[in-house]
Amino acid sequence: MATAELTQPAAAGPGSLRKWATIIVRSYLFRKLLKTAFTVFAVTTIIFFLIRLLPGNPVEQYVNFLLVNYGLTYHEALDQAAALFSIDLDQPLALQYVQYLGNLLRGDLGTSILSPGTEVSAIIKRFLPWTLFSVGTGLIISFIIGMALGLLMAYRRESPLDHVLTVLASILSSVPDYLVGIMLIVWLGVQWKLVPIAQMRGSMSPGMQPNLSFAFIKDIFFHAALPIATYILTRVGTWMLSMKSSTIAALEEDYVTVARARGLKDSRITTAYVGRNASLPLFTQFAITVGFIMGGSVLIESIFQYQGIGRILIDSVQQRDYPVMQGVFLIITLAVVFANFFADILYSWLDPRIKLGGQEE
Repeated sequence: MATAELTQPAAAGPGSLRKWATIIVRSYLFRKLLKTAFTVFAVTTIIFFLIRLLPGNPVEQYVNFLLVNYGLTYHEALDQAAALFSIDLDQPLALQYVQYLGNLLRGDLGTSILSPGTEVSAIIKRFLPWTLFSVGTGLIISFIIGMALGLLMAYRRESPLDHVLTVLASILSSVPDYLVGIMLIVWLGVQWKLVPIAQMRGSMSPGMQPNLSFAFIKDIFFHAALPIATYILTRVGTWMLSMKSSTIAALEEDYVTVARARGLKDSRITTAYVGRNASLPLFTQFAITVGFIMGGSVLIESIFQYQGIGRILIDSVQQRDYPVMQGVFLIITLAVVFANFFADILYSWLDPRIKLGGQEE
């Protein structure tokens, strides 16, 4: 009897583990994680091979530089390049790919080809915060302004104010961000001379050290002002139109009619009922936008000479610095994929029809 009692939990253990494993595998969250991991792997693989299809490579470019500027022979220049660079481009491509994946699994992004000894992770750690600062600030400001104006447009629909704001939002949402950036430079910097374009280059002034002082905060906002303005102008129109549409739909819901019948104030209905429910779908859209605008920062930072991760990507592409290119592309891929993943999870939380447990969608 005692023996049976002792062996019973051991027999039940594997069955319980299998049950929990089945629940996890069939869960919505696990399937989304699996899909996200596969997407990152697929995009990383495509990027690895695509960048090696670009004409030229860092060794050839450095050899040509030595030939033109120092008059070395081809073999002398090739020997210097081989001694300088930490990558063997003569290896089979498949072997390079396997080594890259092995290093990536260990968290090693490699070292820059053109800056020997400089870790790619250190380069990303240095420049990524500036992109996150400019992109994040621009998105948050545009989101708040867009929600407020969209709510106003819905409550004043068919009024002259609504028509003017709708036209303005349609124009802003349809103009490419790089074109807005160019127009800001031409109008504010060249034509009207309202901003000192040359002084605003970079992410902060020379000699400035990062700290929490007012001088430092003022300086970084000064240098990021035009990129932030570009992100605001190119995104606020989308938020305005989306919030207007969502608010109009919310105003037609039965709970609004009931709230008015109860005699609640319009301000209370607007904030606690209409505004709150109308803004929920926009948060999933916001999460997706965060990922995609990270990739869009490449052109914006290049236009304004802002030292963020996008600018570093442009430089690495021009110089064929493969490890830096791969590292930055990986960061952009992770931003887009995980933004979509977070949006899916957020939407499943907002929509009770989507289950995070062990049930099907």
